[in-house]
Amino acid sequence: MAFVSASLLGGLLLRLPFATEPGESTSFVTAFFTATSAVCVTGLNVVDPESHWSTFGELVILGLIQIGGFGIIALSSLVIVVLSNRLGLRQRLIAAAETGAIDTSDVRRLLLSVAKLTLVVEVLGAVLLAARFATAHDESVGRAAYLGVFHSISAFNNAGFALFSDSLVGYQQDTFILVVIAVAIVIGGLGLPVWSQLGRHRLRVHSWSLHAKLTITTVLALILGGWALFAWFEWTNPDTLGQLSAWDSTVNALFQSVTPRTAGFNSVDIASLREPSRLLTEVLMFIGGGSASTAGGIKVTTFAVLGWVMWAEARGDPDVVVFERRIPQTVQRQALTVALLAVGVVVGATMLLLATSGLPRSDLMFEVISALGTVGLSADLTPLLSVTSQMIIAVLMIIGRIGPITLFAALVLRERDRLYRHPEERPIIG
Repeated sequence: MAFVSASLLGGLLLRLPFATEPGESTSFVTAFFTATSAVCVTGLNVVDPESHWSTFGELVILGLIQIGGFGIIALSSLVIVVLSNRLGLRQRLIAAAETGAIDTSDVRRLLLSVAKLTLVVEVLGAVLLAARFATAHDESVGRAAYLGVFHSISAFNNAGFALFSDSLVGYQQDTFILVVIAVAIVIGGLGLPVWSQLGRHRLRVHSWSLHAKLTITTVLALILGGWALFAWFEWTNPDTLGQLSAWDSTVNALFQSVTPRTAGFNSVDIASLREPSRLLTEVLMFIGGGSASTAGGIKVTTFAVLGWVMWAEARGDPDVVVFERRIPQTVQRQALTVALLAVGVVVGATMLLLATSGLPRSDLMFEVISALGTVGLSADLTPLLSVTSQMIIAVLMIIGRIGPITLFAALVLRERDRLYRHPEERPIIG
């Protein structure tokens, strides 16, 4: 209700006449869609953000991004606190060990930790970006500071909103800006439980919780794998990396590996991607980032657990063991449920959009995954959607933002022991 209310309030503010540039007008659907995209830190746009919104409108969007990003980390972490207090002593001790510095009895300390992490990263990113905009791109001090603050907040919160019509395509040859934004995206996408572990144990990997180990290793694997594959697929594409130098191509390939999970900035034209690159981007968008973070998707831990389940089954191991820790069957079932429900939502929403828009299926599925993963990347399709289709996308953004947390909480709270078990019988698989 809080997220829906923030979207409605933001939509009303964006409907105000002084929220747009002179000569522009905003319908309620456009205002609600943009506000939902901001508060769900997605980044999809139905209008050109550079020419449509006034400074007031941009500040409204920035405020919604900050509320949504802070709210989702705090909400996710508070869910951990609530669930821990609803469990037995043994489960509470396990939860406390896994979440590190997240104190299951001190909500105030938890919220202060979220605020401290947010403030430090956003201020540092804003200073670095502002200095670069002022020195390398001839922006005035005031304009450079404004651009630095806006894009730092948008990057850390994985929102993907940029104040330029082509996102960051105009800065594809500025390694400094791309790297600063990519680092902010990764920091925001790891999640508070991981940063709590890093804060307590630094680089003593053996002392990290299983959650931190799984998150960091999977994130690194996805970034490096996506980097190599994107460079391979697009290196000779004259509309993307083919027109750049070898260094710039390498940097942009790295950036386009980071941003689908789930920031939404783009330094190359998404509509010009080759089909393998588009499929790779869809996979990265679907997986998303870390739990209790500003990122969306099914989360990297869900993806990692399912991968280890398949590996154990292929080896014939009775237990799923990761980093010398056994994954409980309840966690395996929860990961499978989250992933399959997300697949079902993608298929169902794509069918609805096909029925209401008549646009190509591949483009619509890309849009659906981007919305559900709260990414914000688009093949220039969002402005072409009908009003009905835009509302479907808006609902998907809300589901993608709060759905995984709600589903996880529901699955955990429904855990119970039965006093009986039915007879076992195996169906034929495959």
